[in-house]
Amino acid sequence: MTDTNQPEPGTPLPDQAPARVVPNAEFKAALLLILLGVLVFGSVLYLMYARGAFDSTQKLVLMADDSDGVTVGMDVTFSGFAIGRVRRIELSPEGKARVVVDVTQKDAHWLRSSSIFTLERALVGGARLRAFTGIPEDPPLEEGAMRNLLVGDATAEIPRVLAAAKELVQNLTALTASNAALDLALRNVQTATGKLNGPGGALGMLVGDDKSARLLVERATALLTNVDRMTVKADSLIGNADRRVFGQQGVMTDAQATIVQLNALLLEARGSLKKMDAVLVEAQAVGANARVATNDLGALRADVDINLRKIEQLVNEINRTWPFARDTEIKLP
Repeated sequence: MTDTNQPEPGTPLPDQAPARVVPNAEFKAALLLILLGVLVFGSVLYLMYARGAFDSTQKLVLMADDSDGVTVGMDVTFSGFAIGRVRRIELSPEGKARVVVDVTQKDAHWLRSSSIFTLERALVGGARLRAFTGIPEDPPLEEGAMRNLLVGDATAEIPRVLAAAKELVQNLTALTASNAALDLALRNVQTATGKLNGPGGALGMLVGDDKSARLLVERATALLTNVDRMTVKADSLIGNADRRVFGQQGVMTDAQATIVQLNALLLEARGSLKKMDAVLVEAQAVGANARVATNDLGALRADVDINLRKIEQLVNEINRTWPFARDTEIKLP
């Protein structure tokens, strides 16, 4: 039985609007797909450019015993900045890891012939490839250079650290044992502390017996008493000596009187010396006059000698002239 109220197929319902037809829908969809592909391709190109895929690079080969921690695409840093990237990792004929690195030409000038390269493997985090240049004036690193890779593995020290920790724990266990030296030392300290707190105190600890400590204290007390008595006697002796030496009738008084008399004698001697000085001055004057007179006498004697020689020459001449004369005596006035 058919329902006469149902509409015919293809007849629009009275409450629905007719579908809108978009003009050139296929063309617009194709254009949108092309634009989306261009955007994706441009993004890929930009990412490749940002990653330096189009930069000119320089080849560098790093040799290591193993490549544990090194991955393709891993950065090589210099002072914290990426200057290269690991291109591939291969095995050399010698059985070593051969890490091929592409270094950008714009950053290759930081690498020199004396540069060193390290692989650092930390306990936490991945490994890092780092380059260091100590002498910037050295020749630049050549194309295709091969350098050894120094590996610093923190995990390699873990077994040694564990062994050292185990040895330390064993030593601590041996120190804290019941019959260990430390335990005996602590017991001795406890015993010494007990003796210090005892009646004998420090003396009891030194002599090892309270009776001996009391005897030692008694002897020390007696010794101090004797010292006090000797001190009193010494004070009395010093007082007597002070009175005998510095008292009114003491030695110092007599010494002062003697010094006064000695000063008087010295004054008299000083007066006598002044008189003697005057006499010596007069004697010096007399001696000077005598020296002058002696000089004059010497000159007079020289003149007399000259005259005598002349007279003798004259007498000799007369004798030669008057040979018959026999009386050659000449009388001087």
